[in-house]
Amino acid sequence: MDYAPARDENTPADRRETCRVLEDTHVLTGPRKRDPAVVVRRILVHSTGNAKGQQRVREKRLAKAREDLDKLQRGAGGRYDNTAEKITARIGVIARARRVTGCLHTAVTTDAAGRPALHWPFDQAVLDAEAAVDGWYALLTTLTPEQADAADVLRRHKGQGAVERCYGDFKGPLAVTPIFVQDNKRVAALVTVSCLALLVFCLIERQVRRALGGDQKMQGLYPGNQRVRPTGRMILYHLSGLRLRAGHTTDPPTIVISRGVQLHLLDLLGLEPTHPRWPET
Repeated sequence: MDYAPARDENTPADRRETCRVLEDTHVLTGPRKRDPAVVVRRILVHSTGNAKGQQRVREKRLAKAREDLDKLQRGAGGRYDNTAEKITARIGVIARARRVTGCLHTAVTTDAAGRPALHWPFDQAVLDAEAAVDGWYALLTTLTPEQADAADVLRRHKGQGAVERCYGDFKGPLAVTPIFVQDNKRVAALVTVSCLALLVFCLIERQVRRALGGDQKMQGLYPGNQRVRPTGRMILYHLSGLRLRAGHTTDPPTIVISRGVQLHLLDLLGLEPTHPRWPET
């Protein structure tokens, strides 16, 4: 399908990660036999980017497990791992910590003197089976094919990142969760006001990103001066130090600026201070 993740926007087309989609149906059954079955569309997605990432994680996991097992094998029968029971216990800890329980085969033997020895291999068939499903994941949807084809379902799924981040803003800077009310009308009113605040929060972020253009990144938001995409939370954080100074009734209010990034953000938002004042140092 024709889809490029945001991280590949500036990557040449021949080096971008690719996605493939397949479609079938899946039946969801309830916990009780009398519960009706629900048939939904299942979109099977294969991402080459995810496949490469899962492959790297598996190779790193196997390398660490191999290092631990080789160390245990060399120390078998020594001062600390001098019994088969201790070696078996250590194997269990390594297998759980390195997540190789399904592909690890071990054999602990003892010689005539009672000295234990460890022999272990990885099951290559299991590793091949894991590699065969690298990059695959499934999406379930109730959208009909007329509403969205398989590729459009994936695009909608990828676009949910901004929505999920808004949920974080809803619970974070807007601090909705610690507020408790008893009347249903007040609950509805509180949610309405909070949603309006979230709307303004998101509009500020969108306005700044649109004004930046290009890759929508700017400097000065984080230490180190790296270029990042501004978020609504970070924009309001940097603008929180602004002060509004009012003089005579005929004078326009003055926005007191203390940092250059604040002036840049105000300019991106289409706001201009009457008299910007910079710190002496």
